[in-house]
Amino acid sequence: MVIHTASFPRAGLIGNPSDGYHGKTISFIVRNFSAKVTLWESPELEIQPARRDEMIFGSISDLVEDTRNFGYYGGLRLLKASVKCFHKYCREGGFTLHNQNFTIRYRSDIPPHVGMAGSSAIITACIRALMQFYGIAIVPPILANLALSVENDELHIPAGLQDRVVQAYEGVVFMDFAKDHFEITGHGAYEELDPASLPPLYVAFTTQLSEGTEVFHNDIRGRFRRKDAEVVAAMAEWAELTQQTRDLIVTGKGDQIGTLLDRNFDLRKSLYKISEGNLKMVATARSLGASAKFTGSGGAIVGVYEGEDMFTSLVDKLGQQGVQVIKPMIEAEGQ
Repeated sequence: MVIHTASFPRAGLIGNPSDGYHGKTISFIVRNFSAKVTLWESPELEIQPARRDEMIFGSISDLVEDTRNFGYYGGLRLLKASVKCFHKYCREGGFTLHNQNFTIRYRSDIPPHVGMAGSSAIITACIRALMQFYGIAIVPPILANLALSVENDELHIPAGLQDRVVQAYEGVVFMDFAKDHFEITGHGAYEELDPASLPPLYVAFTTQLSEGTEVFHNDIRGRFRRKDAEVVAAMAEWAELTQQTRDLIVTGKGDQIGTLLDRNFDLRKSLYKISEGNLKMVATARSLGASAKFTGSGGAIVGVYEGEDMFTSLVDKLGQQGVQVIKPMIEAEGQ
């Protein structure tokens, strides 16, 4: 038996980064790219490397480029940590696992380090494969928690739940991370939204402008813990922007959310130093009439556009900056 699973990158439509601070967000998956995991029974348990895990290079320049794109660790640690956390979850939950071994590998074409959750996509696809292999069912909100624990608890990578939730549910998800709901259920309150209710969206990205999530989140967490008034107020506003966006979408007024997306970015700019390249990418999109905000930690933006002429202009003008522009595929083919 050969098991094939997949997970997809995501774009944070509104509210990020308040997901890590009991706020609210809306995200959607982007099926244009994927992380795929293949698993099959084998005599020994083996984790096979992918391209980003190779340690043979044609030159020192190739090594530098590989490190810039994929970091120092590749994806093997993601699979290894996922298997360990899955085993811990099953043991603590009283699930009995059979004794067969397996070989597992992954492949991903998700643009790295542009705030589209490529790492958590690999983790989610891995856990899905393990679920099938061992016959264990995990509901989406718990799957999201488990995927987050791989990065936060096992690998000590700071992250919020937003990425894992939308990758667990897929589609478009409104997420409320209110503290009281967590205390009662152990997870946030999640609502799936109709992708057809969204206005025309574009996603633009370039790996030349990425910012690691660690860089973005570290200072904000300290300020939030210290109850810094500016940061606390920003988190509350991001949550309110998300609620307004959700209400417009469900009432058929999704074409009115562009100004809210712009405010999301402008608020972020008031708190953080953002690179000139990222600012130029946002400014260029806005100069053409589109809205623009980061999908995550920098290097990619998402926004609303009006008509094919505007989309063509986005492709042209951002392309001149080395930025790729796509129309995100949210629904699976045939839906």
